[in-house]
Amino acid sequence: MGSTPDSDWDLIITPRKKWFELQLQEVWNYRDLIALFVRRDFVSRYKQTILGPLWFLIQPLLTSVVFTVVFGNIAGLSTDALPRLLFYMSGNVLWAYFSGCLNGTATTFTSNAQLFGKVYFPRLVTPLSIILSNLITFAIQFVFFLGFFVYYLLRGSPVRFTLWALCLPLLILLMAGIGLGFGIIVSALTTKYRDLQHLVVFGISLWMYITPVIYTVSSIPEKYRWVAVINPITPIVETFRAGFLGAGNASWGMLGYSAAFAAVILFIGVVIFNQVEKTFIDTV
Repeated sequence: MGSTPDSDWDLIITPRKKWFELQLQEVWNYRDLIALFVRRDFVSRYKQTILGPLWFLIQPLLTSVVFTVVFGNIAGLSTDALPRLLFYMSGNVLWAYFSGCLNGTATTFTSNAQLFGKVYFPRLVTPLSIILSNLITFAIQFVFFLGFFVYYLLRGSPVRFTLWALCLPLLILLMAGIGLGFGIIVSALTTKYRDLQHLVVFGISLWMYITPVIYTVSSIPEKYRWVAVINPITPIVETFRAGFLGAGNASWGMLGYSAAFAAVILFIGVVIFNQVEKTFIDTV
């Protein structure tokens, strides 16, 4: 049989030749598939549960109540005069989105190996769909948080909106970028080293305790404060609290550091992701 000219095909699949190649146009062409994956992830998460979507609200509420009792009432950690429940909920809502992005994208290759081996589509579609499905969860929990904010505001609590609240889209973008970057790095490495999957959950838990989710930066002893300073999630949490609670050490310099960190880790993640994508099906 004679060879078919390339001009007769609508799509020609070729191996990646560049180290860093996002192929955003191709990803955009598969936007319907992204929407399908987002719906699948969102629906399947609570499809066979008793309370269903109510878990979106119960999880941050229960976690915040436990933190209030354990860290606020028993341990007596300072919240800078802010209502304890609202303080802990603000940190939980942000951390839930970041950890959800990191956890979900960290299993991209291993969880979708059968699908990847049967049909072609830009592999970056899968982690992007996880980021977007978690964004829906974040939106629901954020509105829930605002309901508590209004309640405490009407009670005369020292909470208020500031102009830092306008940075919310930037904060979401930074959390998504850092979570996606680390997630696809771990996903690429777990194609050869499966035990890394067990370390991810443990590592995320440890990361939360070096992030000011359950305490304020001002309460950290001076000699240990550098740990919080080098943490790229710290400026995000502090800016959120500055914008929606009126308290927090927000600064453009620290946000710039988080943005630079997100760009670097995302660049490294995409490079590793692209390289592993070529041969991962042989090792998964």
